[in-house]
Amino acid sequence: MRWSRLTKGLVATALPVAAVAMGINATASASASSQAANAFPAHYAAPYLELSSGTAGDMAADMKATGLKDYTLAFLIPKSGCTPQWEAGNSALGAFTSQVSTLKAAGGNVIISFGGAEGGELAQTCTSVSSLTAAYASVVDTYGITRLDFDIEGGTLGNTAANTRRNQALAALQAQNPNVEVDYTLAVDPSGLESDTLNLLKDAKSKGVKVNLVNIMTMDFGDGENALNDALSAAKGTATQLASLYGISTAQAYARIGLTPIAGKNDDNENFTQANATTLETFAAANGVQELSFWEVDSYDKGTGYAYSRIFNKITDGTTTPPTTPPPSGGSTSYEAEAATLAGGTTVTSCAHCSGGKKLSYLGNGGTATFTNVSEPAAGTYTLTISFMSVGQARTAVVTVNGTAQTVSFPETPDYNTVVTKAVTVTLKAGSGNTIQFSNPSAGAPNLDRIVV
Repeated sequence: MRWSRLTKGLVATALPVAAVAMGINATASASASSQAANAFPAHYAAPYLELSSGTAGDMAADMKATGLKDYTLAFLIPKSGCTPQWEAGNSALGAFTSQVSTLKAAGGNVIISFGGAEGGELAQTCTSVSSLTAAYASVVDTYGITRLDFDIEGGTLGNTAANTRRNQALAALQAQNPNVEVDYTLAVDPSGLESDTLNLLKDAKSKGVKVNLVNIMTMDFGDGENALNDALSAAKGTATQLASLYGISTAQAYARIGLTPIAGKNDDNENFTQANATTLETFAAANGVQELSFWEVDSYDKGTGYAYSRIFNKITDGTTTPPTTPPPSGGSTSYEAEAATLAGGTTVTSCAHCSGGKKLSYLGNGGTATFTNVSEPAAGTYTLTISFMSVGQARTAVVTVNGTAQTVSFPETPDYNTVVTKAVTVTLKAGSGNTIQFSNPSAGAPNLDRIVV
């Protein structure tokens, strides 16, 4: 984390260190390993905290203010060889176990993150796979946790030998302790993951690492676009890539994604506002995103009264759950809304941020849009992902699939530059004879960009 990409393709550079070490408390008053790890919800918020003796108390303060109970602690970096230390303040492994124990006793949990933009990652200095496996296991045991995060970026990402060694060690660790879950935190472009980050995930897959989550850093895009728009675009692109990589549906891919913006001003001077955070949380909940995070609790969110924590924590224990059974199709197909059959006053209008440059307006109040010849190779239950705008208020639409209607609620979206998605479950028959109609007989429905099945 703490990285800046001012233009696409530039090497990441670190932000100024926000927290100054205030001393080291390497001797904990209680052992975190004595307190069993709690299970993470299916969907949750776990913001980053740059851990030091001066910030460790922020977990309790944030939890008291917002109810948020899960945190990502950053960063463990190499001290030397196979020995890690906390980057901020150079605290030894074993520091802050009392704070972790207190959080777990209150029902919370932590993810411990290795790497980051500046300090490197243990696989670069620990050159024995067995010793590296033992080092990772020691972190799990010391803090009594089950989730490890690896923030691999900049020059660390380009170290293919270390990447291979890390993946070998993580596969061995999971073989020894199947409860250990592995997350990768990676840089992203508005279109999705670049080839080097995808190669890292492909290597992890080939080594047998069970990657629980790909957490994308939706920050510092440097393209002059709105920070929220870039974040939403990156999430959609990454979901498509992960669906292809792991042979799963797009809905299931969202369940393996984390989204991590900067809470406030980015290094490219874009500002990720609290309103943006609300929209991103709505998008994440609607699409079944597993994790929302942000950089960073102490330096960015504490001064707001933990507003970003409060907003993102809405996703925790939410009811939006992606399907657990893969749909029988071999992939997703997109249908642009402007290609639908329109009636009752629905019209096609321009839309700079829509996938095809157009959207449907004046849908509802008798106006309809009907998608015909929607094709699937096999009958079954599918995820219908609807890209829409609903500016000014929340709206509903009646979605009728092959004669079976359901009323779908669409949340308010902030402006006409923000396209949001909503996932619903539909039943389709084999072949190209499926019909999907959008309507609302008595009120206005959202503007439609496209549907994906």
